[in-house]
Amino acid sequence: MMRSLWSGVSGLKVHQTKMDVIGNNIANVNTVGFKASSVTFSDILYQTTQSATGPNALTGSAGRNAMQIGLGANVASIKAAMNQTGASQRTDNPFDLMIEGDGFFIVNSGGTNYFTKAGSFDVDGGGNLCTPSGALVMGWHVDRATEEIVVDAVKPLRIMSAENMMTPPEATRAAYVTGNLDSKDLQLTEGRIINIEFYDALGHSYTADFKIIQDETNSNEYSVVLRDVKGEDGKSILIDETVEADGSVKYGIKTGMSVSIDGTSLASVDADSGDITGQNIKLTFDAGEGTFKSIGAATSTTDQKTISFKVNGPEPSAFRELEIDFSTITMFSSGGSSHLEAYKGDLNNNNAGKRAGNLSGISIDLAGKIYGSYDNGDRRLLGQIAVASFANPTGLEAVGNNMYAATQNSGDFNGIGEDPTLGGGGLTTGVLEMSNVDLAAQFTEMITTQRGFQANSRIITTSDTMLDELINLKR
Repeated sequence: MMRSLWSGVSGLKVHQTKMDVIGNNIANVNTVGFKASSVTFSDILYQTTQSATGPNALTGSAGRNAMQIGLGANVASIKAAMNQTGASQRTDNPFDLMIEGDGFFIVNSGGTNYFTKAGSFDVDGGGNLCTPSGALVMGWHVDRATEEIVVDAVKPLRIMSAENMMTPPEATRAAYVTGNLDSKDLQLTEGRIINIEFYDALGHSYTADFKIIQDETNSNEYSVVLRDVKGEDGKSILIDETVEADGSVKYGIKTGMSVSIDGTSLASVDADSGDITGQNIKLTFDAGEGTFKSIGAATSTTDQKTISFKVNGPEPSAFRELEIDFSTITMFSSGGSSHLEAYKGDLNNNNAGKRAGNLSGISIDLAGKIYGSYDNGDRRLLGQIAVASFANPTGLEAVGNNMYAATQNSGDFNGIGEDPTLGGGGLTTGVLEMSNVDLAAQFTEMITTQRGFQANSRIITTSDTMLDELINLKR
């Protein structure tokens, strides 16, 4: 039989393989993170009919080249374009990520680490960050003692664990009152009400109602009087009301409750008026400047700026001492009207306290750090996505579901990974890397492949015609 027949067959095979690769590329033109592959051919074994000889000076003969007949083509390589980045597709999904750089996301399926460029992630029923095929996204966890990332062996990122769904409350330990008191304000003789909100250590909210009353003889001095402390339901936690048989109302302190102001316990109320008794808090202003001078039970010559306030409940109590700062109040003319506001926290916005926070949102930054946002204003670090890089990413082996496995020729994964920003890269949130398939190039390759296949088929048919002529010699 003719060698050209087998050469033609090998040509058909390699072009069929190339068409298979082209077909797969085009089929995945819209697959997230897909890397197009290309095929290269090589010639294969040669039959040497005459070996090469060198020139011979004794006989005067020249050298002759070898005579060889090739036996067809073979597939030399099928190589994925790992270093060619696909187009970006905006999704605005916070769990969709694109790697800017040569790194790969690390995912774990069945206990084995794999690698992918497809950053289309979601959260499963267990709170784990995962791929659509169920592989777990790997990264680094947070040391809760320091709130810092621990760069160690990668682990599944369980970002919505029970621990991360809430943040603990904090008791309010400071508050301040600010604004202006106009000494000509007629309402100051009856008193201006200010409401100071605060949290206990369990995150329950309360409101302390104070009244500022102008002194009858000295317009520069005022009394700060506690009226009541109310809970979240708007009802008093201090004062009991009892309706007598004649319809009158009598007041008293609830059992086990009291209030301390600057160390002085206030544990009784006037039975008829409901006013808390035993208070002596003086607020004084500079008569010539209109600026704050002092507050407290001490004399007006001191420069005390705060009063300490604490609700005392049955032990163990969640209430904490609260320092209330009055030093920013002024006493300037303002058309006979006063305006005061109270805020949680000190003048530097510290120690404001907070209620327990519920997880309300998740965001991922350039470095892959995952932050949780909570409805009490907290922002907490939940973990960090790590990436892997390889000396020869083309050596990775595709295993399906947009995943690759490390091989001996790709280089090993060290089990730890690296920060996505290492080397100037990073993660883009709300964006996916699409396939890097170039349709124009694929269609061109398809044309040349089809023509190559057609030409090799002609080798076979022509060789068959020659054999047919040979057989016809017998006739």
